[in-house]
Amino acid sequence: MKLSIIVPVYNEEKTILAVLTALDKLVIPSVSKEVIVVDDGSTDSTRKKLEKVKWPKIIMHEKNKGKGAAVKTGIKNATGDYIIIQDADLEYNPEYIKSLIKPIREGKAKVVYGTRLNRMPNLSGEERTFRFLLHYFGNRFLSLLTSVLYGQWITDMETCYKLFPKNALSDVTINARGFEFEPEITAKLLKKGFKILEIPIDVKPRGYEEGKKLNTVRDGAKAFWNILKYRFTN
Repeated sequence: MKLSIIVPVYNEEKTILAVLTALDKLVIPSVSKEVIVVDDGSTDSTRKKLEKVKWPKIIMHEKNKGKGAAVKTGIKNATGDYIIIQDADLEYNPEYIKSLIKPIREGKAKVVYGTRLNRMPNLSGEERTFRFLLHYFGNRFLSLLTSVLYGQWITDMETCYKLFPKNALSDVTINARGFEFEPEITAKLLKKGFKILEIPIDVKPRGYEEGKKLNTVRDGAKAFWNILKYRFTN
């Protein structure tokens, strides 16, 4: 099996090299990997740091187009049997990719998500602030809405870790340019009849002062609309 790991990057000068180092060290038995970095028009020193790294495939967007657009560029250039997205901010530990790919290799699933939310809110940890608590309940609501409309229980529709076969998208058009990529690809995989297996993972969420880019209200509203829209249209 060949796995394509797509890393969308926008202004991640503090973490990009650490993420790539972790991916370089990642060894999955009987699985070869390719790493595709898509720099989405970074304006900090991310590009200069990427120029020093020779081993992954690196693609540059001349201007910022959004996470969804960066992921689509990565998918277009992927040659693996399976695809997974890895954020460049170190919230997600690449070691969990081994856990996600295990049920694929065992023939137990074709699509696997890493769920952060198969739990109650952590009021002594990341959800101790109102902003992160709002994000937690917003994601749970969107995941519940997805479950009701598409007929399969999902706890974390917004997770970055989505592992799916590349050919699942062979006749699918992804329209999203921003964070609405998450509900769109989930909706279209479910509408094609794929069952999503969720594997619990832990993350180290960073704060907005550290560069977190998701806007809970704005991006949550877009996700809500996309969940509804793609239930009834393509």
